[in-house]
Parts: sequence; structure tokens; C-alpha cells
Amino acid sequence: MIDTYLFDWGDTLMIDFPDVPGKMCDWEVVEAVDGAKEALGYLSQHAKIYIATGAADSSEADIAKAFARVGLSQYISGYFCQANLGLAKGMPEFLPAIIDRLGIPKERIAMVGDTLAKDIEPALAAGIKPIWLCRDEQKIAPENVQIIGSLRALCA
Repeated sequence: MIDTYLFDWGDTLMIDFPDVPGKMCDWEVVEAVDGAKEALGYLSQHAKIYIATGAADSSEADIAKAFARVGLSQYISGYFCQANLGLAKGMPEFLPAIIDRLGIPKERIAMVGDTLAKDIEPALAAGIKPIWLCRDEQKIAPENVQIIGSLRALCA
């Protein structure tokens, strides 16, 4: 049974506007991804939710501030980033370090993300359940990967 969810940040829970410079918490406009509030609200009733992000220039406090601005911080139990792990997302040790800090069996953890190379393949390598938020219906998921087209699918 999955009772802990790791979520990617940019374009999974909050829209990443690539042309806007600086930290997301300081952007003039920030937006949650469609269905994020419903999915996190539903999942948080029976699971813990953490952010596992590759945002290299944002601290844990910066990330929390951005989530507060879109009304999602109430669902988040913690934030993992390069600043507090000392590891960049994409490094083979990134997810195992998070799993060690959580101190729970891998079988109880899922990773939800929108990028095959940065979210899904590392989750497979770390032995946790990968859930691929893939809005392109033409993509084929690797074996043992759950694919969803919308965050609302997590409420089913």
C-alpha cells in the first residue's frame, strides 16, 4: 500500500513559466497545475506528501513559500531539494537519500512526475512506484509505470 507520495514541483504541481527568471516564490504570477488541489487534498487524507524537486536555486523555505501562494502548502509534509539534501535531482543518489530520510520501506512510496528521465526512470531505479503525469497520449510507458493524463486520476 502506498502511503507516501513524492511529487515533482515544476509542471507537475505548479506551472513552470520558462521565460520568467528567478525563484518561483518571487514570480509575479504563480499557478497550480489543473487538478493539483483536488489530488493533494484527496491523497493527504490517507498519505503523506513530499516534494522532490530539482530546483537548484530555491531553498526549502522558498519552495514552501511558492506552494503557500497557490494554497497547496497545507497538504505538504516536507520538501526535498538540492539545498537540504546536498544532492541534485538527476544524481543517482537523490531518491535513495530521500528514502533514507523518510525511513519507510520503498514499497510504500510513489513518485509522481511529468518527466520520464528526471522523475520516472529514477523512481524505477530506486525501487519506488513511478506514476507518470503524461499529457501526451502518444507516449508509451515503460513496464511497471502507471501513467495518468491528469492529477485528478489520483483521486480514483
